[in-house]
Amino acid sequence: MPNWTSCFGGMGWGMGFGGLLMLFVWGAVIVGAVVLVRWMLDRSKGGKSALQILQERYARGEIDKAEFEERKRGLVQ
Repeated sequence: MPNWTSCFGGMGWGMGFGGLLMLFVWGAVIVGAVVLVRWMLDRSKGGKSALQILQERYARGEIDKAEFEERKRGLVQ
């Protein structure tokens, strides 16, 4: 009876499994890189303007109308 392991140089099923594992690893690296880049781009776009922050502070009652108007004039100039 022939020894199939020695016929293929000792590679057997490990060669196929190693190839699949390598595809999985590279796929995970690529997916991780895409997710990281998208997350970084979303963070850079998601920043609020100074006027939006000022409006939110006024809406929460942290500043009164006079202070809101004064700071708003400062932002526009």
